[in-house]
This record gives sequence, C-alpha cells and structure tokens, in this order.
Amino acid sequence: MKGGCLQRPLVSKLCLGFAALLTALIVIMSLEEAPVLTIFSSTPEKLKVLSQGFLQQQEQEHLEDSTARQNENCNYAKGKWVADKKRPLYSGNECKQWLSKMWACRMMQRADFSYENFRWQPHGCQMPEFTGPNILKRLRHKTLAFVGDSLGRQQFQSMMCIATGGKYSPEVEDVGWKYGLVKAPGALRPDGWAYWFPGTNSTILFYWSASLSELELLNTTDSVTSYALHLDRPVTFLKKYLHSFDVLVLNTGHHWNRGKFNGNHWELYADGKPVGKGRLADLNRAKNLTLYSIARWVDSELVRYPQVKAFLRTISPRHFVNGDWNTGGSCGNTVPLSNGSEVLQDHSSDLPVESAVNGTRVKILDITAVSQLRDEGHISNSTFKGRASTGINDCLHWCLPGIPDMWNELLFAQI
Repeated sequence: MKGGCLQRPLVSKLCLGFAALLTALIVIMSLEEAPVLTIFSSTPEKLKVLSQGFLQQQEQEHLEDSTARQNENCNYAKGKWVADKKRPLYSGNECKQWLSKMWACRMMQRADFSYENFRWQPHGCQMPEFTGPNILKRLRHKTLAFVGDSLGRQQFQSMMCIATGGKYSPEVEDVGWKYGLVKAPGALRPDGWAYWFPGTNSTILFYWSASLSELELLNTTDSVTSYALHLDRPVTFLKKYLHSFDVLVLNTGHHWNRGKFNGNHWELYADGKPVGKGRLADLNRAKNLTLYSIARWVDSELVRYPQVKAFLRTISPRHFVNGDWNTGGSCGNTVPLSNGSEVLQDHSSDLPVESAVNGTRVKILDITAVSQLRDEGHISNSTFKGRASTGINDCLHWCLPGIPDMWNELLFAQI
C-alpha cells in the first residue's frame, strides 16, 4: 500500500479517480461560505465512508463492463434450464395493469404453476441481474420498441410487468398518442401502446404488425377492402419512428398462412407489383424475403441512427399435438422439461431469421430451441373461473408469468 491506495491496477485507477473527485470537492467547497466546510470537519471517518462508496460504485461499473466484454461472443441460445426459487419475477394475480386477462393463467382454473420456477442459463456466459430497477436503469433516457404479432405483444406485456414488479404504477404515463397509437372509431383496440416511466425517462412500447411489411389499401370502392402486402417494404410505423428508438425488437412468423392472408385480404406484392403465381406465391418464400428485406433496411438505417440496437427475434414454437388449434390439437403436458432441459446446437432452429441477419448489424434474439423445451408453459385448455371451456386449446401463446420473461432476460443481457 502506498499513499492509502492498494497497488493493484484496477484499485490504483479507482484511487486516482477518487483523488480527482476529492480535489474537485475541495475546490468547490473553497468557493462556499465557511459553514459549508464544517460538513467535512471530522474528515477521517466521513472521507473513509465517501471513499468506500465511490470505490464500490467504480468496482461495480468495472464488473458490468467486464461482464459485457466477456459475453460479446456468447451464444445465449445454448445452455440449460435450471430451477430457481426466485422465479417468477412478478405475480400473475397482481400484474393487472399491464397483463391481458386472457394470458394471466393464475386467474384461470389452471392448478399447476411449476412452469414459473425456472430460468435459462446460457453456457459460459455471466447473466446480469434481471430486475425491474435494473431494466429501467439500463433504459434511462431510452426507448424500447417491440414491433410484431401477438407473441411480440406477449413479450411487451412481460417486460412491462417485470419493469414495474407487477405492481400498480400510477406514475407510469400513457404516451401512445406520441406514436399515433390511439384507438380508432369502431376498433377493438389501438394498434399498440406506449408507456413512459418518469423516474428514468424510459419508454416501452409495442406496435402490432403481424408481417412487418407495408400494407397499402387497394380497391377502395369495393365492399371488401383488400391490401397489398409489400414484401420488400418495411411497415410504415418503422419508417416514421425508427429514429426515436434506442432498442428495437422485431418478430413475425405465425400469420404467414393462407387462412390469415385470406381473412385479412392481403395480396402479395414485390417490387411494386403483384407476385402472381411465381416463386413468391409460396408463403414460406414470401416470409423469407420479408425477413431478408427488413434486416437489410434496418441495417441501412443504422448508418443514420447508430444509437439503435436492433434485434430480429426468432419464431416462438407451437406445441399442438394430434391436430391444430381448430382440429382438436392439444398440449396437455404439465411436467416441466419432460423433453429435456438443455440446448447444445450452435445454430438457430429458425434458420430463415439467422440467415436474414447474417452480414448485418441487426442481432438475432434466438428463443426458438430454448422455448421448444417448455411445452407445459402454454395456456392450453385453461379457462377463467366460472366460464365453460370452448374445447379449443391455445398451444401457441404462453402463460404469463412464463416463457416470454426469459426472452426479455436474454434481450436485457444484450443491451
């Protein structure tokens, strides 16, 4: 020890920082009236406390930076589910301000909730402590935007519940109007929601876009309105508001089927023209073109908006067996990890998304194989108390708290 500082590189650096801080304090105090100086009249103990607090803060910041550097090459999708008594991170009974009733399995007739008590641990990676205060600290003066389908909405609601601890939060302000997210006349709901946390000047929002593609109204004089779905153009909301985001999470996938396209009256367009009966008439090829196009468009925009960290989330797995949602399919398993607890593969199970982001600055948020192991976490045939079962199983959406909380933990680790 020399001059009160340990001769270790990190601590020596911290002591130099403290010395600079102390010098600044002395200069400031010298400009004040004499009574202010009496605050530090008993200097040994008070300076010791100040020194320890400063060093602890600097040590913590150094550890966070070190963890981030170590995790730069982490494959977050490769790891293992482990039991954790600290989970869930919020109460499904209490998070009524943000959580849709149809996804709150604690309010249903379901009796088993063991699926709530696990967390994902990537191999060889240090996961930062995932709490509401830490989320808001990292999002200080920032905006986090989710853009996608109902699974993206589940991730958004999960993040709102975690950020608030699932508690009623009257201080959080609805700022949807800033993004045009207002309920249109006759609509069931707005196209999305945006909430502002005044304590940290953080905003978390969701915009519903099932395809991530621009929709253009066609045949305005017809009784049945049709839309051109432009596979190579991003949804207008992104073009309008991307500059105001700091973290962007995109997802699409489950609406790319003929039933959804026919029901929504979507017609495929590319290069400004109908695709006709060519290769892109195949919806899988059409979806892949959209994934490729959206990743390239966002990447090109990051030149102008380098503050944005953009993620393309892989598809959330379905677990229907013995049929689909409308043909008697079900997912009745209630035993956690009955199909294994570990993912060892190096590549994503969603190869189209992995291929789409390759060569861009858009990152993959890979949740497919991890979620595939958790078939017991779906809503299944759960219904609200006092309501008769419809006989239809939901093996697409997840109970909350549940698996989408893990998606947000992996997102948090990478922002």
